[in-house]
Amino acid sequence: MSDYEINDLVGVDFTYDYLEGVIKRTLEHEKVEKACFSIVFVENEYIKELNRDYRGIDKVTDVISFAFEDNESMVYNNTRVLGDIYVCIPRMKEQALAYGHSVKRELSFLVVHGLLHLLGYDHMEKNEEKEMFLLQELILNEEGINR
Repeated sequence: MSDYEINDLVGVDFTYDYLEGVIKRTLEHEKVEKACFSIVFVENEYIKELNRDYRGIDKVTDVISFAFEDNESMVYNNTRVLGDIYVCIPRMKEQALAYGHSVKRELSFLVVHGLLHLLGYDHMEKNEEKEMFLLQELILNEEGINR
């Protein structure tokens, strides 16, 4: 059983209870039995500041993850402490519209993407990107969240 919390700093106008299944499926794929992390819904300016301060990129992005496990697993009481995922809700909605996705599909994609980053995945190299994006699509398809 994993423990996570969603902190809504935006006041979203939609339900997101489906994220529980997406999160559970992602952790099952990675054979993570117990984990602790948070998801924070933020506005454009908030994520722009994070992106500028921590990545040196002064622009709005869709999702940023801060992994607590950079080099080795952080385990307390048999629970992996993974980190934080920040999702920019206005950017997510823009992308959903631009890609012709539902808000459910786009938010699920961003949460899986962020969670995989917390679990050590990256997409700096072409082969890493392919592996990560194939896994994201597999998880979403298994949850019935298709394009």
